[in-house]
Amino acid sequence: MRLGEILIERGKLDLANLERALRVQETNKQERIGAILARTGFAAERDVVEALSIQMDVPVVPLASYPELPILEERVSVRFIKESRALPLLEDEAQLVLAMVDPADEYVRNAFRLVTGRNIVPQLAVPSEMDAAFERLYGTGKTSMDQIVGEAQTRDDDVGNEDLQQLKELASEAPIIRLVSLIISHALQARASDIHIEPFENRLIVRYRVDGVMHEVESPPRRFSAAVISRIKIMASLDIAERRLPQDGRIKLRLQGKEIDLRVSTVPTMHGESVVMRILDKSGTTLDFATLGFDAVALERFLQVLNQPHGIVLVTGPTGSGKTTTLYTALDKLNKPDIKILTVEDPVEYQMEGINQIQVKPQIGLTFANALRSIVRQDPDVIMIGEIRDLETAQIAVQSALTGHMVLSTLHTNDAASTINRLLDMGMDDYLLTSTVNGILAQRLVRTLCTHCREAHPALPEVIEEMQLTRFTAASPVVLYRPIGCEECGGTGYSGRVSIVELLVMTDTIRGMIMRHVTSGEVRQQAIADGMQTMYENGLSKAVAGVTTIEEVLRVTREE
Repeated sequence: MRLGEILIERGKLDLANLERALRVQETNKQERIGAILARTGFAAERDVVEALSIQMDVPVVPLASYPELPILEERVSVRFIKESRALPLLEDEAQLVLAMVDPADEYVRNAFRLVTGRNIVPQLAVPSEMDAAFERLYGTGKTSMDQIVGEAQTRDDDVGNEDLQQLKELASEAPIIRLVSLIISHALQARASDIHIEPFENRLIVRYRVDGVMHEVESPPRRFSAAVISRIKIMASLDIAERRLPQDGRIKLRLQGKEIDLRVSTVPTMHGESVVMRILDKSGTTLDFATLGFDAVALERFLQVLNQPHGIVLVTGPTGSGKTTTLYTALDKLNKPDIKILTVEDPVEYQMEGINQIQVKPQIGLTFANALRSIVRQDPDVIMIGEIRDLETAQIAVQSALTGHMVLSTLHTNDAASTINRLLDMGMDDYLLTSTVNGILAQRLVRTLCTHCREAHPALPEVIEEMQLTRFTAASPVVLYRPIGCEECGGTGYSGRVSIVELLVMTDTIRGMIMRHVTSGEVRQQAIADGMQTMYENGLSKAVAGVTTIEEVLRVTREE
C-alpha cells in the first residue's frame, strides 16, 4: 500500500488533504510525500513515521532507545551523522543498530558497515526525536525552548497599557510565535486538556493538566511574560491593550495533523495576566458510552431514561468531570433524521452534524433563558441546555418538558440525590420537579491505568473486607493493580480517564419522598434500594477489573 492509503486507512489523514499534499509535491518533485504531510500539518509527524514503518516493515525507534552517551564518536564524524540523518543506537560484536530517517538509504548503511565491520540493523526515527537526541549528544545540550529563547532579543517585561504598539511588536517576533507554538504542541504531545500560563513575581510558570492532574513543565523566562501572553491574545482575537479585565476568546489552528480548538480565558492577577487554554480536540473525543466508562447495566438504565418521549435528564458533577462529553454522546445517540435537536451552550465546545447549536452571548442579551424562549417556537424534539444556572432557566426547562420535549442539561452538584435539593433550593416547585425529571446521572473521572506497565498484586484481606470487594469478582484471591510508569504513559502509570457514574431513576417512591421534602440521604438510600450503583461502588468495580486503582477512586469520591 502507498503511504497515503495507509494513513487514510488508519484514520490519520483524509482524502482532501492527501490530494492537497500531492499537488504540493508536483511543484517539488524531490520532496517525499511523508515529509510534505508532516511539514504542512496535514498529518502528525509520528503518524507518518508509523505508516512508513508499516510500509517498509522497519520498527520505529522507541524514545528510550536513544543512548545517554555518543556511540562511534571517535570513528564517525559528527558532521556525517548530522548530514546522513542516522544516529548509532547500540553496538555489539555482531551488529550496529542505527536510527535512520530514511532506512532505505543504502549509501549510509554501507558507510556505517565499512567503518564498523558490523551488520547494520536500521530502525525508523521520528525526525524531531532524532534532532533532540543529536542536540543532547553532540550539540549544546539546549532544549528547543532554550534555543528559541536564545534567539529572542533581551527585553524588559514592564510594558504599560499605553504601549500598544510595543506589545504588538513583541508578540509578532518570530521567536515568540515559535515559543507559543512549542508550548501548545508540547501540550498536545503530553495529552493535556488545559494549558496554564501563570506569571508570578520572579518567574513565569507553565503547567499542563494531564488526566485531571496538574504538571509543571519547562517555562520561558519571566521577562517574556508580556510577549507570550500578548501573542496568545492576538491569536484569540482579544484586546491586547486591556489588561485589567477578564477576557474570553477562541483559537482555531491545525497542529500535528489535527484541527484543534483552544478556549482561551485571561484574568488579571497581582503580577500580570494569567491565561488558561482549554484544548478541545474533537478527533480525540469518542462519542461512545462504553468507551466513556458505562458498563452494561448502567448503560441499559440510562438509555431507558434517555429514550422516553419527554422529560428532563440531568448530568451532574463538578467542573471537568466529563458532563459535556456525556451529553454530546447522548445527543449523538438521539441524532436521527426524524428528530430535531436544538442546543443552547456557553460555549459550543464541539460542532455536531445535524444539530442546531446556539452560542450564548450575554453581552447582547442572548442568555440561556432568552434563547430557550425562542427555540421552543422552533418546534424541536430534543433540547440541550449547556447548564441550568438559575431559576428562570430551570422553569423554562420544566415548561419545555411539560409540553412534550426531551430536555438534557447539566448541574453542578456532588451526587445524584443532592441534585433534587439543589433544584428545590433554587425555587423549583416540588410537583413540577417530580412530574418532569426522569433521571439524574452523577459522574466523576478517574485516571485509567497504563496497560503497558500496570502491575497486578493480591489485595490485602483487610481492604477486601472493608470495601467488600468480593461483590465485584468471583476470583480468589482478589487481584488489584498498581501504577508503575513507563515511556508510553510518561512515567505516571496512568493513561487516559474513564467515567464512574451513578444513575438515579425517578420512581414513584422517590417522587413521594420529594413531595414530603425528605433529606438527600434518604433519597439516596431509596435509590440504592431501587438498584442504583453508587459512584464509589462503580469505581471499586473498575479497580477490581484492572481499569483504575483504589487510590484513584478514593481521590475523586467518598462513600457516604
